[in-house]
Amino acid sequence: MKKIILSAIILFAFGLIGCNSNSSDPKGVLMSFIDALSKRDIEGAKKYATKDSEAMLGMIQMMMSMAPKDVKDTTYDKSNMEFGDAKIDGDKATVPVKNKKSGETINYTLKKEGGAWKVAFTKDAMPGGDKLKNMNNNEMDKMNNGMDSASKMLQNMNKMNDNTNSEDTTN
Repeated sequence: MKKIILSAIILFAFGLIGCNSNSSDPKGVLMSFIDALSKRDIEGAKKYATKDSEAMLGMIQMMMSMAPKDVKDTTYDKSNMEFGDAKIDGDKATVPVKNKKSGETINYTLKKEGGAWKVAFTKDAMPGGDKLKNMNNNEMDKMNNGMDSASKMLQNMNKMNDNTNSEDTTN
């Protein structure tokens, strides 16, 4: 009986370690973050991101919502990515990710937050982020306002289209 209980405790402990090992491995956290983004799961991605990343994730969510659902976005397709080894320096880690098609490498930064590794998802960490990096706050605000306007226009167009389609079915 003692052996059965001991075995159950050991299995339970390994299960807990397996579930939590991701938060202690910067590369694993980044891969989970990328997985969530590839599925357009922003709420899931937020679990792996720093609190400071919420604004950028909001912008990504807005861009994803404006894209047609039937168009496959390969920006965060892990099969096109080659993940390097994490370089840890205290509470900061860097994981290089190479795009296999373009050859471009992005160094993702992770920070310890609440004892767990979290992706510091900033404009530098986005594909094409080197262009965004050079934008000042005023330019970023203008871009965000433009995206808000575009999103509202798209929503209005969808409503108009829905109204037109419903009128067509009633005639």
